[in-house]
Amino acid sequence: MTETPRAAMARVARTIDEKRLTHGRTGNLAVRDGDRTLVTPTGVRLREVDPSQLSVLDADGRHVDGPRPTKEAFLHAAMLRARPELRAVVHTHSPFSAAVSCLDGLDPEEPLPPLTAYFGMRVGRLRLLPYIAPGDVSAADSIADAARTHQALLLRNHGPVVAGADLDAALDALEELEHAAQIFFVTQGLRTAPLTAAQLAALSA
Repeated sequence: MTETPRAAMARVARTIDEKRLTHGRTGNLAVRDGDRTLVTPTGVRLREVDPSQLSVLDADGRHVDGPRPTKEAFLHAAMLRARPELRAVVHTHSPFSAAVSCLDGLDPEEPLPPLTAYFGMRVGRLRLLPYIAPGDVSAADSIADAARTHQALLLRNHGPVVAGADLDAALDALEELEHAAQIFFVTQGLRTAPLTAAQLAALSA
C-alpha cells in the first residue's frame, strides 16, 4: 500500500524526534500534496504530529485549511516555490549544525568543508544565510533566491533547512549535514583534506 503524504509527514516527524535532530517544540517539515503543501502545525512536538491534523497551504503559501501552521511555514513555501522539481523540506535545530551557524568568520558560500563523499552526494553545496528572526516573512525572497542553486541552507544562529525529492531524501541530507557538522568540530585544530572540486563533480557525474 502506497504511503500517503500525510502518513509520511507523521513518520518522518517521529524519526526526527527519535534521532534527536531537534528539541522541544522546535523543527518543522513540509511536503507537496497535489497543488497544495502540507506543513506541521505550530506548537506541536514532532513526535506528536497527527496526520489528520496538518496545516494546508495553497500554491502561494497561504494557510487555507487545518490548524495554524508553524511560524516558519514561509521557509518551506519559499524553497518549494523556487524548486518545483522538489517535493519536501525539513527544518530542524540540529545541535551540531546549529552550533556551526553560530560561529564567526564562516564563508557564506562554504560554511562547512566537503570532507566526505556522502556530504557531496547528499548535501552538495551548502549556503549560509544571514540571521533571520523566526517568523520573519520578509526573508522569503532571499531564501527563494538561495534555494534556486542550493538544496541545503544554513540559517545563521538558527539551523538547517533542507529540501529533497521526498521527505526521506530531505531527511537523509539533513542527517548527512548534521554528521558533517559533527566531523567539523571533531577535526578542529587538525589538518584536513577536503574533497577537491573535481572529486565533488565526479560524484554527480
